[in-house]
Amino acid sequence: MLQARLVRPGEVELIEVPVPDPGTDGVVLRVEAALTCGTDVKTWRRGHPKIPLPTAFGHEFAGTVAAVGRDVRNLREGDRVACPPTAPCFACARCLRGYTNLCETAIAGMVVGAFGEYVRLPSRVVRTNLFLRPDSMSGIEAAALEPLACVVHGAGRVDLRNAERVLILGDGAIGLLFARLADLRGAGNVVVVGHHANRLDVAGKYGAAVSTASPDALRERFRGEDGADVVVECVGDPALWTLAHELTRAGGSALLFGGCPAGTVAGFDAFRLHYSEVDARGAFHYSPDDVRTAFDLLAAGRVDVGRLVTHTAPLRDFTTAFGHALDRTAIKVAILP
Repeated sequence: MLQARLVRPGEVELIEVPVPDPGTDGVVLRVEAALTCGTDVKTWRRGHPKIPLPTAFGHEFAGTVAAVGRDVRNLREGDRVACPPTAPCFACARCLRGYTNLCETAIAGMVVGAFGEYVRLPSRVVRTNLFLRPDSMSGIEAAALEPLACVVHGAGRVDLRNAERVLILGDGAIGLLFARLADLRGAGNVVVVGHHANRLDVAGKYGAAVSTASPDALRERFRGEDGADVVVECVGDPALWTLAHELTRAGGSALLFGGCPAGTVAGFDAFRLHYSEVDARGAFHYSPDDVRTAFDLLAAGRVDVGRLVTHTAPLRDFTTAFGHALDRTAIKVAILP
């Protein structure tokens, strides 16, 4: 089978590797679609602290069951499925405290290699986070399960339902999914801040207002009691983490969703954090409940993720296609092996 492998930052090679074996308790999927994402872009550019290189590449995917381990029940060849690339162990200290999204071994066991013709799903994913797809859900739509689950988890860290105003910094796929979820949860006024016309067009279709304002203009517009109840930072820029906190009104929450490199330090106004109770909250990954919620949203057609996939390409054109994600021409690229 053909597979894309990230050798070092900025260098990907397409290589022939054996089709994986399901083992006794795993499942092999024939990949129908694999999507590019912001984590892929960051890993391509600078590597990733949790992903050793060289590595098989790609982790947002959906496919059809091609082989089933002998101990796997309720699945058979030809089943069309959706799943994220990880699942918790339910045995580590974090899982036992209820923080399954922060499982100590989930990321180490992440399924990678979705920019390839087949991937193997380990037993923990099969047992916990694998869903049979309805006929109405395409492979491209199902491949968006993982990012939507991450957004569902982040949305659960703040109060969107009672928010009069939600401000989203960043017009990438994650920011756009936050806009859609905020609208679905009844937030009063959702504003996406960005600088890419094609992305802001999608934000409008997801029910949000849009802004191209500079940080200084945002400070002038959203300050004090005119700030937002919830500000979501979806870029991964420490300066924007600080800005998000500045733009949050008293009693509100700044959700710092965009990941920054290890060792990054961001500053907040201690007076506002303490005396105005402006929270600064992190969000990472997802729990099985988040995955189920995201799957139900996709199955019900409540999040049209097709709007986010602006480019498609076969696997052999991977390098050229990934360039559209790198230069931000695309929102998401679907690789169709």
